[in-house]
Amino acid sequence: MRLTCPLCGPRDRREFYYQGAARVLDRPAPDAGADVWDDYVHLRDNPAGETRDLWHHEAGCGAWLVVTRNTVTHDVTDVRLARDERATP
Repeated sequence: MRLTCPLCGPRDRREFYYQGAARVLDRPAPDAGADVWDDYVHLRDNPAGETRDLWHHEAGCGAWLVVTRNTVTHDVTDVRLARDERATP
């Protein structure tokens, strides 16, 4: 699999380290309540289809990326800098 880093261009997947679902970027407010925080920390989806994942370009520029990919076909449809994703409402 190849990922296109927005800063470095196309690179082999071995340069990147998978960090899990990008839902970590949607962190609840500190006062969201115990049930909301329990869901955020402990519940995970295991989708078949399109996902948004957080990857670190560990052996490259060090950027954190949000990768949209299909877990069934392995197609990568989008790669964005995580800092830009967090700025999106």
